[in-house]
Amino acid sequence: MSIEAKPFLKWAGGKGQLLSQLSEQLPERIKQEPFTYVEPFVGGGAMLFYMLQHFRNIRKAVINDINEDLILTYRIIKDEVEALIDNLEKLENKYLAITDQNGRSQMFYEVREQYNQHIGDDIDRSSQLIFLNKTCFNGLFRVNRRGQFNVPFGKHANPTICNGKLLRTDSQLLQSAQVEICQGDYAQTIQHIDGLTFVYLDPPYRPLDATSSFTAYARGDFNDDDQRALAAFCRQLDDAGCYWMESNADCSAKNPEDTFFEELYKDYRIERVFASRFINANPEKRGKLTELLMMNYG
Repeated sequence: MSIEAKPFLKWAGGKGQLLSQLSEQLPERIKQEPFTYVEPFVGGGAMLFYMLQHFRNIRKAVINDINEDLILTYRIIKDEVEALIDNLEKLENKYLAITDQNGRSQMFYEVREQYNQHIGDDIDRSSQLIFLNKTCFNGLFRVNRRGQFNVPFGKHANPTICNGKLLRTDSQLLQSAQVEICQGDYAQTIQHIDGLTFVYLDPPYRPLDATSSFTAYARGDFNDDDQRALAAFCRQLDDAGCYWMESNADCSAKNPEDTFFEELYKDYRIERVFASRFINANPEKRGKLTELLMMNYG
């Protein structure tokens, strides 16, 4: 590959700058034997692309997300990347030819309206999603209760909307690894456990406080009951004999009395890693913080 495969979107909670720490916590056995890799909440795919590039012994990979348009875009990148690049190049050329912010803002809101009204085919929709991600405020993806993208214009000076080399590299890796791409509830991924299996879970994080409850990557929220259901799912994975690792918020670092995850995963190993967060509407709330890793192995 001419360049390293990386996420094609900026995604809140992305694991790009945590990969070295996550790698240190991987089970030793998967470094030595063929295994199945499963990601029930794939998001931007930083961990996915890392695993596919560094573990050539992955015999099968399965990714899933509840966000329909995100999964659609993975499929388009895997199977129709040249058509996607052609669309994105047209959008980029049109956008960058506009020299004033008012004109760019107008184009942004026109594309956002097309996206929310489902105007165009699947390649158009994936192009719109990437365009909006590259030109919106702070590069985040957020939808309202009706499932409509509602992030405002971002005023970026010279955004790269079409990174053809990266998209082709991602496509090549998704094809060469024969990645199975699924959309829906995370619980369905248990059916893909096949022999030695490692599952990495990166769900919507539990809010650290009342003002940080951004979990709207798809319609609906991921509340404490959902977190408890996820812990039960992890116990199912454990019973099925596979290795799993979950990332989540370190709530007790913010409030020592909030031991939600310590109690929920008391039967498993818990480690803390340092993360930098760059997506927050309030710049003062970006920066270093700890996250939790829960694992069912030593």
